[in-house]
Amino acid sequence: MGTTVTDPLVGRLVDSRYEVVSRIARGGMATVYLAVDRRLDRDVALKVMHAHLAEGASGADFVARFRREARTAARLTHPGLVAVYDQGLDGETSYLTMEYVDGANLRRYLGERGALTVGDAFRIGECVLDALATAHRGELVHRDIKPENVLLATDGRVKLADFGLARAVTEVTSTTTGTVLGTVAYLAPELVTRGLSDARTDVYACGILLFEMLTGRQPFTGDTPIQVAFQHVYNDVPAPSELVDWLPIEVDEVVRSLAARDPDDRPLDAGAALALLRRTRLALDEETLDRHADVAPSIVLPAATDPDETDLGPDLEPDVADDDVPGELAADQAETTQLVSDARGATVALPIGLGVSAAELASGGLPDPARRRHLVRWIVALGVLAAMVAGGWWWYGQEGPGAYTAVPTIVRQDEAHATQILERAGLRGKSTKDFSSAPIDEVFATDPGEGSRIRKGATVAFVVSRGPDLVVVPGGVVGALQADAAKVLTDAGLKVQYTDPANADDVAAGKVLSATLPDGSDVVPDAKVNRNTLVTLTISDGPAAVTITSVVNLTVADATKLVAADALKIAPTEVFNDAVPKGIIIDQSPAPATAGHRTDTISVHVSKGPELFPVPDVNHQGVDAATRTLTEAGFQVKTKKAAAYFGLGFVVGQSPSGGDMAPKDAVITLSIT
Repeated sequence: MGTTVTDPLVGRLVDSRYEVVSRIARGGMATVYLAVDRRLDRDVALKVMHAHLAEGASGADFVARFRREARTAARLTHPGLVAVYDQGLDGETSYLTMEYVDGANLRRYLGERGALTVGDAFRIGECVLDALATAHRGELVHRDIKPENVLLATDGRVKLADFGLARAVTEVTSTTTGTVLGTVAYLAPELVTRGLSDARTDVYACGILLFEMLTGRQPFTGDTPIQVAFQHVYNDVPAPSELVDWLPIEVDEVVRSLAARDPDDRPLDAGAALALLRRTRLALDEETLDRHADVAPSIVLPAATDPDETDLGPDLEPDVADDDVPGELAADQAETTQLVSDARGATVALPIGLGVSAAELASGGLPDPARRRHLVRWIVALGVLAAMVAGGWWWYGQEGPGAYTAVPTIVRQDEAHATQILERAGLRGKSTKDFSSAPIDEVFATDPGEGSRIRKGATVAFVVSRGPDLVVVPGGVVGALQADAAKVLTDAGLKVQYTDPANADDVAAGKVLSATLPDGSDVVPDAKVNRNTLVTLTISDGPAAVTITSVVNLTVADATKLVAADALKIAPTEVFNDAVPKGIIIDQSPAPATAGHRTDTISVHVSKGPELFPVPDVNHQGVDAATRTLTEAGFQVKTKKAAAYFGLGFVVGQSPSGGDMAPKDAVITLSIT
C-alpha cells in the first residue's frame, strides 16, 4: 500500500459549484471525492473521470456516451439506487455528482465479517435485485455489479451505485480495441466470449455476489484475470454447500440458477430473480437464516479477483498513491490480444472472444522458452511459437476480434449516407421504411443496434422514417356512453385508458365527461395525432351525493335560495290549509336529512290559506229562516238590532254581505229591524 498523496483537486471549486473536501477513493476509471454543493448546501460524492478516457480518437465518443449514460441513470428513481444529481465538464474534467452515502461498501463489510448470515445475504441480495429491477424495466443494464458498488449506509439502507460508467467505457473500448471492460470475478460468460450483455448479465453477477456473501469467498480464483475468466466460461459455479456443508439445497438451487453459464437458464431479469430469491428465503427456517459460514474475517482482498476500484462511503480502504492503482487497462490492449493481468484483480479489459487456447488460459501464459537448456528444444519451441503466431493471426482475422467490427452510428443520417457509412465499415446495409416521429427520410433504428459487435461483411438492417403515422381524431366522444366512445377511438387507431370517474351535474352517469391527450390537452375532433396515441377518458359518475335540506315553513323564494348551493330544485304545489299562512311551505318530499343527489327536485306543498265559501244573501228574511240558511251553509250567526229597530224580526243587513267569500265557521252578523 502506498502512502496517501496530496490530490490537486482537493480544495478546488469544480464548475464554480462543487467544493472538493477530500478524496474518498481512486480506481481504474475514476476518482471519487467528498464535495459540498455550494448552491444547495449539501454533501455529494463527486466522481471525476480519469483524463486519459477522454483522450485520443475515442475520447469524444467516450465523453458523449458517458453523458448519455449519466442522463439515463439520472432518470432512475428508486430508494435502492444511488441518485445521480448532475454531470458536466469543467475544462478537461468530466464529472458526475451523486448522492453521498454515509457508510461502507459491501467489500469492506465482507472483509470485516468473512461471511454473512444467510438472512443478511438474502436481504442484501433482494435489495440489489429490487433496485436493478427498476433499471431493467427501463432497459438499462448495470454491467459492473460487484461488492464495491453495493453501499451499506449506517442507517441500514442498501444502495446500488455506478450505473452507466462501465457501459460507456466498454462501448468505446470494444469499438476501438476489441476489448470489453469488467470486473473479472463477476463477468458473465457471454460478456467474456462475445461482448454481449443484457439484464441476465447483471443477474449472473448477482448470483456470484450471493455466493460470496454466503461462503466468504468467490467461486473462481486465480493468479491472473485470464485464469478467472477461463473458469467463468468453461466451469459451472459450484454449489455453495460444497464449501458450507450445512447450507440447504434450496440455497444451492437459487445461487446456481442466478449464476447459470447459459443465459437462457437464468431468470429473465432482476424482477424475476428477485421473486425467486424471495420465495427461497420464505422456505428457509429461522435457524438457517441466522447461521453464517465459519470464515475468518480479513480486510485483505483476494489476489487477481477483487477489484481495485471502489466507490463512495467514508469507511472505504484508505486512499492510495497513484502508482498503487493499476488504472484502466483497455488502452494497452489496442496492439495485442494477450491479457494484461493485474496483481490485485482490478476492473480489467478482456479481448472479446478470448483468442487464446484453453491450455494458455489454465496456465496463465506460455512457458518461458529461456528455461529450455538444449538447442533442439529451442528450435522446437521456436517452431511451435511460429505456428502459434501464424494460427493466432489466422484466428484473429477469421474468427477472433479481427473478423468483427462494431455497427457504426447511422441514426439521423439519410439512406444514402447511412449506406456509405456501413460500406466504409465493411458492412452491407438493407433499408426498410416505417412510420416514426423522426424526420422523414432519416434513419431512426438499426438491427443490430449501434455499437453492437458484428462480423465484417454482414448485413445491418436499418429503418428509414416515413414520418409520423397520423390518424384523425373522431368526434362525438365527449357525452357518449363509455363503451361507444372506446369503440370509436379504437376503430380510429387510438388507445384508451381511464382516470377515476368524476361527478357532474349535467352529464349522466356512464357517459364520457372529458377526453384528453398525453400532454393534458383536450381531444379536438378532426385533429390529427400519432397512431396509438393514448386518449384518457374521464367517465361521469352523475351528480354528487348531498343531504336533503329542510325547507318547511319557508316561502318558495327563500327555499329556492337555500338549496341553490346543492343545485336542488323546488317544485311547489298550492293547497288550502287552515293552520299555515298563505305562501308558506307546509311539507316536502324527500323528507329533510335524507340522502339525495345534486339536481334532485324537492316537491313541496305551499299553503293557500283556508278555503273560502260564498255567503248566502239572507236580507229581508225572517231571523229564524236566515239563521237556518247560514248555519246549513257552514257559518255561525250573530244578530244585532238595527238603528231603526221596530221588533218586526226581519233582516235588514248582514256582514259579510251576501255573495262575499268567507271560510267555514266564519261568523255572519245580521242586523234585525
